[in-house]
Amino acid sequence: MSRLLVVVDMQKDFVDGALGSPEAQAIVPHVLDKIKAYQDAGDEVVFTLDTHFDDYMDTMEGRKLPVVHCVQGTPGWEIVPEVRDAGKGKTVAVIDKPTFGSVALCDFVEAGGYTAVELVGLCTDICVISNALCLKARLWEIPISVRVSCCAGVTPESHENALAAMKMCQIHLV
Repeated sequence: MSRLLVVVDMQKDFVDGALGSPEAQAIVPHVLDKIKAYQDAGDEVVFTLDTHFDDYMDTMEGRKLPVVHCVQGTPGWEIVPEVRDAGKGKTVAVIDKPTFGSVALCDFVEAGGYTAVELVGLCTDICVISNALCLKARLWEIPISVRVSCCAGVTPESHENALAAMKMCQIHLV
């Protein structure tokens, strides 16, 4: 059994596109280092992709967050090249997710028999927290951690709020 690194939504639209931020851009080197560390240790990496379609603005999310982003097949949907390239050779899966948290990711982790799961990526306060809590609810005896230096939120304040909420739910902040 091995550890799993979940790289959450390191897509162009979240790094330097429609919903990008300086904080998101700043974590890219840290995420690269974390992917390399997992590879060097012989552990596995999975990517998630926020995946929307042309009807995004007609969805509940689109009505509440009216910024078209991560539409499948567009450049903004793609994993930023340096992160994508760092994952080559050790990426065991890429999981499309139509919303914040992914039941498919939980299924994948459960089936993989991993001994620990660490999450990095974007956005701390939406998709990282959603997936961390989904994993914790489904696999409560597996250590679930979030690497703080490898995450960024929509705002610095909402990033900190999400970290505090995860800590209260026994997600390890490292």
